[in-house]
Amino acid sequence: MSREQRETIDALLRRPRPAGPRSVEEIRAGFRELMGRMHVPSEIRTRTTTLGDRPAVLVEPTENSSPGTILYFHGGGFVYGSPQTAMSLTANLVTRTGFRAFSVDYRLAPEHPFPAAIQDTLSAYRALLDTGEHPSSIVFAGDSAGGGLTVTTCLAARDAGLPLPAAIVAFSPGLDSTRSGESMMTKAEVDPLFTREAMEHTGSMYLAGQDPRQPLLSPAILADLNGFPPILLQAGTNEMILDDSTRLAARARAAGVDVILDITADVPHVFQAFTGILDEADQALDRAALFLTQHLSTRGTHVPV
Repeated sequence: MSREQRETIDALLRRPRPAGPRSVEEIRAGFRELMGRMHVPSEIRTRTTTLGDRPAVLVEPTENSSPGTILYFHGGGFVYGSPQTAMSLTANLVTRTGFRAFSVDYRLAPEHPFPAAIQDTLSAYRALLDTGEHPSSIVFAGDSAGGGLTVTTCLAARDAGLPLPAAIVAFSPGLDSTRSGESMMTKAEVDPLFTREAMEHTGSMYLAGQDPRQPLLSPAILADLNGFPPILLQAGTNEMILDDSTRLAARARAAGVDVILDITADVPHVFQAFTGILDEADQALDRAALFLTQHLSTRGTHVPV
């Protein structure tokens, strides 16, 4: 990793922003503009479909496809983001593994606060199972808030009596709505993307008055992870929610779950999106793809959706 690459990304993320809280429309537009800069591999084809009762984007490799399905949950603090803003991450996993992916367009706050997002991702997973897809050939992946959904959707699926997927990959997951991790303070000066005030601004839209001290909102400190599939958690040292990953990894180990905590030095939140710009982004995605292929069963064939 070169110092120049890190400095380029840090400067991009530290661009001046308007003072004070931004409106939902401004937040969403700014995120679309940022993520529109990311590299999306050309070796994919996409189409819009429906999974459960929500739109989803099906992403498939144009060559070297393999049986297996990634159910992808995009980031955006539960307030912004879409399958399109996460396409660089989804497409890079698809091209590296050969698996197809469904990226779920779950409902967003403040129009649809907690637990709407989890209801939608669980519905998408249930719909995939209902098509005949075996759970051993399905993996969950996501970034930021979507990384948190990989865990909370598993919790909801287990509570609903559904079989769990083969594995989980979470990029810089948000796993603690109480914001009680030590890194919220120790990383405040080096995180180029977030401030506590900004996180609380969007977080309050999702919570809508709910107590954050419950497993579906703060699994890093409250979730029972017994019976969970193998988990890969990837994060950077320059992010305020770093301890969301470290604490979930500790809970997973205590529950007897296979877990890999993959921390990269001097990189920001969801650094994996910066493929082609940051060497560590490509390397991290290579590791994530290897993890997925090692844990996913290729039992059976795809059922069209």
